[in-house]
Amino acid sequence: MPSYDRLSALLDPATTVLLTVECQQGVVGPDSALPELAKEARESGVLANVARLVAAAHDSGVQVIHAIAERRPDGRGANHNARLFRAAGRLPVQQLSGTEAVRVAAPIEVAEEDLVVRRLHGLSPIQGTDVDALLRNLGCRTLVITGVSANVAVPNAVFDAVNRGYTAVVPSDAIAGVPSDYTPAMISHTLALVATVATTDEVLGCLERRRVRPA
Repeated sequence: MPSYDRLSALLDPATTVLLTVECQQGVVGPDSALPELAKEARESGVLANVARLVAAAHDSGVQVIHAIAERRPDGRGANHNARLFRAAGRLPVQQLSGTEAVRVAAPIEVAEEDLVVRRLHGLSPIQGTDVDALLRNLGCRTLVITGVSANVAVPNAVFDAVNRGYTAVVPSDAIAGVPSDYTPAMISHTLALVATVATTDEVLGCLERRRVRPA
């Protein structure tokens, strides 16, 4: 884990953005298309930790971006070039644009100043979406990455962020994957090599110290 001073230096609200990845009703909600992943995200406390981080970001002036994966009812523009995509197309719950499935899931609260970026294709919330351009326009230097899954979308987000020159911070207890023992292995053997790994409480402690308080 990084020292508190080092982590705090990375988490300057003026240059930090918090990204939530696929924390949507159809993925981590009660009627998820992926019930095993939804159960892991909720029962492990990951979804609650994402909500805590989002609330702290709102209080401290850190920009929040919610990355949502969805598809058109006719499937136009969606990938079909991997088993994952073909399996997703057969699931009983579809992440269809405009439906409840693609709304940000409770207990995460979406503030008026939050940005919601929706994608119709691919595996990454950054590659081929508006996220990178938004981060640059916001003056982002540090991207805090949370959400699901540690199997696919979160590693893609970390790699894409690092490849584009951002410093990635991963709260280890604010990402989830399946099976449950896969996430710590992914963090230890892969993400820790390219990102700064911390805990939710450590990130919250840094943001608390910088919190913008009303006059």
